[in-house]
This record gives sequence, C-alpha cells and structure tokens, in this order.
Amino acid sequence: MSLFETLSEMIDLRSFSNLWYWIALAVMWSTLSHRILGAPFDMVHRARKYGGQAVQDLDDLVRINVNRMMFVVRSAGVWLLGLACFFLSALATLGFVLGMEIAQAVFLLVFPLSLVVLINLMTAQKVLQNEAQGEDLYKAMTTCRFLIQLLGMIFIFVTALWGMYQNLNIGPLGG
Repeated sequence: MSLFETLSEMIDLRSFSNLWYWIALAVMWSTLSHRILGAPFDMVHRARKYGGQAVQDLDDLVRINVNRMMFVVRSAGVWLLGLACFFLSALATLGFVLGMEIAQAVFLLVFPLSLVVLINLMTAQKVLQNEAQGEDLYKAMTTCRFLIQLLGMIFIFVTALWGMYQNLNIGPLGG
C-alpha cells in the first residue's frame, strides 16, 4: 500500500468507517464528563479531601460559570434554542431522510451534546436557586456527571450500532 493510499484512507469522509470520527466521539464524551459546570471534576475530589482553599476555589469557579451560563440563557436563550433546533432539524433531515452519512455522523455527535447542555443548565439553575456550596454543590455536580456519563454510554452504543448498520451497507436508501 502506498503512502497516498494510506493517507487517503485515513482522511476518508465516510464518517462511520473513519477512525478519526471514533476518536472524536471518545474525546468528546471524555471531555464532557470531566468538566461539570465548567469546573474539572477532580476539583470536587480535591475539595472533599482537603477542604479549605480547594473548597473556596471550587465554589468560586462554579459560581462564575453558573452566572455566565444563566446570563447567556437570559439574554439570548430563546435565539440560541431556535438556532439549535433549526440546526438539529436540518442535520436530521439531511442525514436520515436524504441519507447523507456525514450529516448522520454530525447529528449523532451534536444531538447528545445538546442534551448535555440541557443537563448542565438544569444543574446550574438548581445550584443558583439553592445557593449550593460545599457538600450540596458536590452532590449536584456528582449527579450531573453521572447523568452525562449515562447519556454518553447510551449514545456511544447508539452511534456504534448505527455505524455498524451503515458500514454493513444496509443503511437507508440502500447504503
């Protein structure tokens, strides 16, 4: 196999048979489950274990990120929701009605991402309303992380099934 053939195989645009797609999927879910409300989850462990300045750092970082998220929701939330719904609808139509594999692949990355945003926003709202700090904040962040990881497992499984379905050439419109 020549160098050109190897490179063209690595850069193949058939999404579900491309190694880079699966790497991106893994990195995306790893990153999403590591950063909760904009704070690295290891800060929760450090705050629980050491207390003191670690607790204050976590509380401050989460407070800043929650306030930023709520400001965006209050100022442009409706517009962003409309744009996200349009984008997701366009991807779903292109991918699953018209049979474009790249649109299917992007949809299977972006749709769960939108659900993660909703989970983060609900958690941020809860943290803001309860003025959560200390153990209440840890519990809220741990629950949020668990939900994101559960969603990740479900969507990685769904994406893998759909990818195998496409790669077996029995997809919609005859593959």
